Amino acid sequence: MSGFKFDLLQLDSDTQARRGRIYTQRGNIDTPAFMPVGTLGTVKAILPEALKEIGAQIVLANTYHLYLRPGHELIQQLGGLHKFMHWDRPILTDSGGFQVFSLGSLRKITEEGAAFQSHLDGSKHLLTPELSMEIQLALGSDIIMAFDECIPHPAERSYVVDSTNLSARWAQRCRDVVPAGSDSALFGIVQGGMELDLRQQSVEQLQEIGFEGYALGGLSVGEETSLMYDMMEYTLPLLPVDHPRYVMGVGTPENLLEGVARGCDMFDCVMPTRNARNGVLFTNFGKVSIKQAQYRDDEQPLDPDCGCYVCRNYSRAYLRHLYKSNEILASVLNTHHNLYYYQQLMAGIRQALEDGHFTDFRKDFYAQRKISVT
Repeated sequence: MSGFKFDLLQLDSDTQARRGRIYTQRGNIDTPAFMPVGTLGTVKAILPEALKEIGAQIVLANTYHLYLRPGHELIQQLGGLHKFMHWDRPILTDSGGFQVFSLGSLRKITEEGAAFQSHLDGSKHLLTPELSMEIQLALGSDIIMAFDECIPHPAERSYVVDSTNLSARWAQRCRDVVPAGSDSALFGIVQGGMELDLRQQSVEQLQEIGFEGYALGGLSVGEETSLMYDMMEYTLPLLPVDHPRYVMGVGTPENLLEGVARGCDMFDCVMPTRNARNGVLFTNFGKVSIKQAQYRDDEQPLDPDCGCYVCRNYSRAYLRHLYKSNEILASVLNTHHNLYYYQQLMAGIRQALEDGHFTDFRKDFYAQRKISVT
């Protein structure tokens, strides 16, 4: 793989947690890592410079949405997604599979691919594994995801069997378009629903094809948190130890910590940015709904233990005022804080792993929230 490499630097002695580093042509990614979601080529309500300032090493963009608007050909013509969105660090693009899944009755899955109607104008499209690869390569992504079908929960076993095998065939077609040694690293996505044997089967199918990294898909689709953790705990150790492991679309700070404990290296989720725009903020002592009346005259910083720009300069009362007034600055400041919190959480986890104190870090994390360790 040109410019792409993963080094496993440390293993925790008490859990499956790992400390590693991904090398790409556009910079390194220290793992475990959280990727802010920039669906449309922008992480909502925050400048790229601010993302760098708070420690974001990589962002995620969305194949489906950028294909529909403004179009991958235009982005390629304008110099690629990095130049287009003014971000010179690594970018991972998802394959569009989850977005097609979320369209429900507006899409139809066949062997060839996913036929769907655009949520923008109702126009009809066919997204195939080959087209997904073409789009992501045109965008110039550093890490691209194989095209798969996201399995809903609950689902009949017969459906899960057929879908898992279909995703494996699609994965091979993606690999045929993006061979090993390409400028973009290709990650395979493990499916199998909530069936342990099918998760194992999917892992074996993907390893036979061979990818630069592996992801767990089909989680955080409505299942209980305990079941999601069970899927991680069973599946992650089956993946190659010398390749990065990515759990897609997860999640809360607790989810990230528990994912790390079970062997995950990479995460993404819209939760910190979406919650910020809805006035829900993450702190070291738990979530805060800044819209509540109790903060009307509260002159304390949001989190006295947080070193972010927002907590150094603004009060809870001011943040509540902005939110209640529908001021744009509310989204900007809330987003800055939430993403800073997520990046600091991951940095703290990495440091704890380096120091050999991950178990203590995990206990302290829950103790501050008065929650027992999962």
